[in-house]
Amino acid sequence: MSQPPWTPDSLAARLPFLRRRGRLTSAVRAFFVARGYTEVETPYAVAVPGEEVHLGTFRTERVSPHGERQALFLHTSPEFAMKRLLVAGAGPIFQFARVWRNGEGSDLHAPEFTMLEWYRPGADMASLIAETQALLRAVLPPVVTCRGITTDLAEAECLTMAEAFRRDVGADLLGTADDAPALAAQAGVRLRDGEDWEDLFFRLLLDRVEPRIGQARPTFLTHWPAAQAALARRDPADPRVAERFELFVCGMELANAFVELTDAAEQRARFEVDRARRAALYGEAGWPLDEDFLAALAHGMPPAAGIALGFDRLAMIASGAQRIDQVLWLPTG
Repeated sequence: MSQPPWTPDSLAARLPFLRRRGRLTSAVRAFFVARGYTEVETPYAVAVPGEEVHLGTFRTERVSPHGERQALFLHTSPEFAMKRLLVAGAGPIFQFARVWRNGEGSDLHAPEFTMLEWYRPGADMASLIAETQALLRAVLPPVVTCRGITTDLAEAECLTMAEAFRRDVGADLLGTADDAPALAAQAGVRLRDGEDWEDLFFRLLLDRVEPRIGQARPTFLTHWPAAQAALARRDPADPRVAERFELFVCGMELANAFVELTDAAEQRARFEVDRARRAALYGEAGWPLDEDFLAALAHGMPPAAGIALGFDRLAMIASGAQRIDQVLWLPTG
């Protein structure tokens, strides 16, 4: 049995990784301050933790001085709160946020972890990709090695999801949209019992695309099918896809980014679809619709792009750690 994380020997084993994490935190903060960003803090216990269909949540309760009770959740992302600040005129903002996702735990996942999120009014996907590349080059060495994979940060690959499926799956992703048998036939796989198009999309993404990207160089996987980007704006040039990208470095998914959807009516419709799907899968929607967030969008959110980056994984890459618990001061399992 491994030692508890509070033992001197256990901490001593983690300390080189943790000291590198500390230097990384300072470098990231300096990067954003130099670019005119303001660091913010938003509430962790919220009435609506997000609308992602499959993320598990931690539930708590607020009791007022008069005894009224309100269900609250530890948020899975500060995204809704930070977008409210964009509406209020906060300008470019960033946050090191503790976030919680129930049911997660592995060498790359922890139920409580740190998310680095930043949002810039007026940014588009190209400028956000360029800024993310600049961040990596500013806070990491030119070549990084983590979990046996070495990545040269000098030049990144930008690959659309349709290109990735054509190259690695042999399928026309957009041409088979919502047609699971057609996608399965082109990919040369059998549909599993109860597997719909979205399920098959993610199976092929995990099995055939992700193992081939973000290896020798970083990969920005862009232009996701619109149904897989509920908070992103549709691409004006092709409404079948949304302006979303994920970043992969050292074979790991490191970040998820959107050109933000600012249309309150379309956002409401997308939320309703996700809530209906969550209720069908898990028996209930889980929490009320976030009317306050939709009211903020209706009030007027500026055009913006934003990104959520797993800071613990960035610390793994910076330090060469093999497991996420090595970069946590007190791992919780």
